[in-house]
Amino acid sequence: MGDGAKLPVVLLVEDRGDDVLLVRRAFERSKLPILLFVVADGDEAILYLGGEGKFSDRTQYPVPDLVLLDLSLPGKDGFEVLHWIRAQPSLGSLRVIVLTASERIPDVNTAYRLGANSFLVKPYDLENFVELSNFISGYWLRFDRPPEVSRAAPGVGGAPS
Repeated sequence: MGDGAKLPVVLLVEDRGDDVLLVRRAFERSKLPILLFVVADGDEAILYLGGEGKFSDRTQYPVPDLVLLDLSLPGKDGFEVLHWIRAQPSLGSLRVIVLTASERIPDVNTAYRLGANSFLVKPYDLENFVELSNFISGYWLRFDRPPEVSRAAPGVGGAPS
């Protein structure tokens, strides 16, 4: 990132407190600083991404550069959230990484069919979570060039300012 560049914004959609803690600690140990926001269920993820309710202030809750999405969530599950994201004109190109405990091939296939950019299986210890966060930070947030994602709320217009 060059001088004056904003920190990458990551939205973690995860209901398990232990996993949230592991991801937070892992990103703290990674070398690329990020702004990490966390929501605990699929319904809250949709509110955040849609800029609705308590998430309507985009200066406080910016549109993320990357979403880390668990599949097993209360309310709407990760597949429903992914389907919703891809149906929004202003968020359709948002980068979404499924980060889940599932290693089931049908889950992998469904996630990619619904538009996931990557499917990663959660490690179970901090050391491997740090390695994974370094990979995510390095590849997805430092080297990969994202498409432009509209900062307008879904349904408001779609064209970036």
